Amino acid sequence: MPSTPKKVAPPAVAQVPSNALAAEVFTPDYWQDACKHLVKKDRVMKRLIPQFGNACLQTRGDAFTTLARSIVGQQISVKSAQSVWTRLTALPSSMTPANVLKLKVDDMRAAGLSARKVEYLVDLALNFDAGSVHVKAWEEMPDEDIIAELIAIRGIGRWTAEMFLIFHLMRPNVLPLDDVGLIKGISDNYFSGDPVSRSDAREVAAAWAPYCSVATWYIWRSLDPLPVAA
Repeated sequence: MPSTPKKVAPPAVAQVPSNALAAEVFTPDYWQDACKHLVKKDRVMKRLIPQFGNACLQTRGDAFTTLARSIVGQQISVKSAQSVWTRLTALPSSMTPANVLKLKVDDMRAAGLSARKVEYLVDLALNFDAGSVHVKAWEEMPDEDIIAELIAIRGIGRWTAEMFLIFHLMRPNVLPLDDVGLIKGISDNYFSGDPVSRSDAREVAAAWAPYCSVATWYIWRSLDPLPVAA
């Protein structure tokens, strides 16, 4: 199980909606140990990690918002996902299941959500509002058990579940092989831009364990230096 996250001060400039700024910000206390391990074991990490100073994974601790944001980000670029998310979170007074269920479909579509993503977001809100997801139990559950529960929710596949493990629960050793950014980042940083297979990615990530989540975060930063908040 991961170490208990510790509270830290929020960054001076947070790239999140204004209605989320009041939430407490957490970062994992394994981060420094992970960076030391990765710098020692991996030549690319030795180059990448110093480029980003004290920046690290952060979460605001809200399970629904994290999953909603992951749904919004499916199959689109980080920049596009941020744009849609900013417009979407301007619609309700706060991003809660009850408030999402009050939104009009036309307004959500106008914010940039596809018809399918509107359906997924509503279904997610219904599951949370009805209490059919076991939020309090997730902290103690193994990664694969959490993934199995999450993918039972309509619109949540393995990629979305893995994003939840990384950005909300801050599990240290998640390797999201279905993530386009991770595969592109491995291609750019390890294979001079040549195509990369899942097998290639696993081989590279063998040196990252038990901190694949941390290495993945730095690979993402190599493509887009601005961290996306959960």
